[in-house]
Amino acid sequence: MKFSEMPYTHPDMDKVRLLADRCKDALINAETADEAEKAYLDWDDACSEFNTMYSLCYIRHTINTEDEFYSKENDFWDSASPLFSQYGQAVVKALLESKFRPQLEERFGRVMFINNDMFLKSFDPAIIPEMQQSNALTTEYEKLIASAQIDWNGEKLTISQLAPYKQSTDPNERHKAWAAESGFYKENADKLDRIYDDLVKLRDRMAKKLGYDSYVTLGYYNMTRNCYTREDVEKFRSAVIKYAVPAADRLYREQAKRISAEYPLQYSDTSIIYPDGNAKPVGTAEDILAAGKRFYHSLSEETAEFIDFMYDNELMDVLSRKGKAAGGYCTELPLYHAPFIFTNFNGTQSDVETVTHEAGHAFAAYVNRNRRPGDNMLPTLEACEIHSMSMEFFGWQSADDFFGENAEKFKYTHLSDAIKFLPYGTMVDHFQHIVYDHPEYTPEQRIDEWKRLTGIYMPWINMDGSAFYGEGRAWQRQTHIYERPFYYIDYCLAQTVALEFWVIMQTDPKEAFRRYMDLVSLGGTETFDGLVAAAGLDTPFGDDALRKITEAAMKFLGYEK
Repeated sequence: MKFSEMPYTHPDMDKVRLLADRCKDALINAETADEAEKAYLDWDDACSEFNTMYSLCYIRHTINTEDEFYSKENDFWDSASPLFSQYGQAVVKALLESKFRPQLEERFGRVMFINNDMFLKSFDPAIIPEMQQSNALTTEYEKLIASAQIDWNGEKLTISQLAPYKQSTDPNERHKAWAAESGFYKENADKLDRIYDDLVKLRDRMAKKLGYDSYVTLGYYNMTRNCYTREDVEKFRSAVIKYAVPAADRLYREQAKRISAEYPLQYSDTSIIYPDGNAKPVGTAEDILAAGKRFYHSLSEETAEFIDFMYDNELMDVLSRKGKAAGGYCTELPLYHAPFIFTNFNGTQSDVETVTHEAGHAFAAYVNRNRRPGDNMLPTLEACEIHSMSMEFFGWQSADDFFGENAEKFKYTHLSDAIKFLPYGTMVDHFQHIVYDHPEYTPEQRIDEWKRLTGIYMPWINMDGSAFYGEGRAWQRQTHIYERPFYYIDYCLAQTVALEFWVIMQTDPKEAFRRYMDLVSLGGTETFDGLVAAAGLDTPFGDDALRKITEAAMKFLGYEK
């Protein structure tokens, strides 16, 4: 069914609650494993309908945050989602305590039971008020960013529409664009401080209500960290500082020489890789999408079928416009066995990177669209990011089609950006650990911590005291920090694995895709470490993976030791 034809129905939460009670009672009273299985799958059907209505609302709201109907519906979902968690918790508890659990684990797989055990540890009806308030605050943040109308040469631009000017080869125009963006954030600094301060305190309160020392524990349960610990993340952090930070520093020093900028760099000079301009995709947004379609048809039969399905059913919205939410995402519409891609094209290299990234998510969802229960369709989020970040690198096969004569520029920039990202993404995660370990910190103390961490993870940055970025407020433009605590390290772990795939692509792209499909086709039936092992790759936790990928990347880029 085409997206425009998919009907939206406001859910009746009383009916949802009654259905949850029936499924729970059926699980408890089941006399056979078959009866218990049917009871849970009945609830799974209800989840598919509920989650589809939520996704329809969220997509249509983010496509146009000024649409009054979906704006009000989105407010409803901010309140309803925690209630749905409460109803679902009762069903899950009955499933986990079922006398037929051994048989159900054999039928459904062990991983969904591990994940649901963690879900029970992450929720209690006592925290519903805080969850609702937290949802409302993240919506407020989202609307604030989407509301940006930045004055630029007589026009009003969104943050996404300003991005090409932030990469201008004219230093004056580039600095002016960064200053214009900074001006918006600086103008709203008090709101940004207040929203985040309220979120931190709410999340800390939820953790304390559940009996945890800090939100870090609850945050890990919320992110379903089912096969690694905080200590493992700290090991990864150390390896990033040991291998990725020096590599990124070398890249930025060379970049400074190339564009005749002083080192350490101002934020506005980090965005320009070549003095004659960064790689830009060839043609219009429609041309980029057409090249994307050709890429997926050339990659494999599976990806060809997938991309045709996406086009035939209007499952992408990529153009930036007034009132559209910032950023990009992929979500699922379970009733229609369909993913949906949302992004904001702006005429830069990121258009290609984003559309291949989100299509990586969408492809994995498409491959696993018929898995039941829905718990098994997709893995935990750091594994989902392997799907997307690896697909970006497979996109190199069509670099000439996407970028024409700038294809080599694109490859250099994309690979160097992957290395540069690891320190930044790890710093975001480290920052959040500090914030939630110290919920009593003031906004000023959080800014000081960001400055301190910048010196460790991003020594190439000149903290010059300029408005917003130079003040140590750059983290406030990172939506994940507000909306999805502890999500960001997922990108770093996945980037490491994606770079392992990239290494294989350099000598045997077909073998790389075969291993990629081995990982993707398991859906959510394996843990993160199990999926990495299934692809025959090294775990990111330790020195080997980061050492190997940084050495290979730097050699490709021309910077051997």
